[in-house]
Amino acid sequence: MAHQRQQSPVGHHAAMDDVRLGSTLRVLRIRKHLRQSDVARRAGLRRETVSRLERGGLGRAPVDVVRAVATALGATVDLRLRWQGADIDRVAGAAHADLHESVAGRLARLSGWVWRAEVSFSIYGERGVIDILAWHEETRSLLIIELKTELADPQHLVATMHRRSRLAREIAGQYGWRPAHVSSWVILTEGSTNRRRVRQHQRLLASAFPDNGRVVRRWLGAPAGPIAALSFWSDVHSGSVRRSIGQTKRVRSPRIDSPERG
Repeated sequence: MAHQRQQSPVGHHAAMDDVRLGSTLRVLRIRKHLRQSDVARRAGLRRETVSRLERGGLGRAPVDVVRAVATALGATVDLRLRWQGADIDRVAGAAHADLHESVAGRLARLSGWVWRAEVSFSIYGERGVIDILAWHEETRSLLIIELKTELADPQHLVATMHRRSRLAREIAGQYGWRPAHVSSWVILTEGSTNRRRVRQHQRLLASAFPDNGRVVRRWLGAPAGPIAALSFWSDVHSGSVRRSIGQTKRVRSPRIDSPERG
């Protein structure tokens, strides 16, 4: 008896999704009274490619080809990444929450600091949410903290932090805080991808955030004047900080690393 190759559950579900999507493309084409050659001409492809997609052969087709066929039919392709049965947005959200609680645990150990989490604002039509807004009453120091598990768009990050710094005094006013100066701190989750992205955009990021982790450590203990920093945050473990956040004496201070510059 010939050996039959068994398909893994993941491969089986992917094949089923490919067939389902291919069938959907075919139904849309028929509803629009189009031939495969018509769709191919609109998409700039060969008719054989359209035929293969309709038969469920998406696994061999580049994403831009699938999108071209969908566009030719007046549809769009919404790619959704899943991991261990969960939407990746939920996974990323959990990672962000762990980073948030780790940083909050660090702030809880510092004397003189209070903070607000997830501070939303709407000023003159400009809207946004600040991950952590921290206040040091004695020195009237306001600190805007942005948490990033992934550095996706450095230019957008720089523009966003500039806008928040510009609006910071009005945002802080809702809590009765009157800052003498405003500082910003971008915290990236430690990882090779984030470090590579920082190196790739070194000039832009170093110009916007000239201070590093060493500067932040000293400054948090005795704020004096404004800083603009970017650093890496390590030792973020899912659930560990969440369990101990109410017992700040037991929270281990994560290492604040300086970004690689030069």
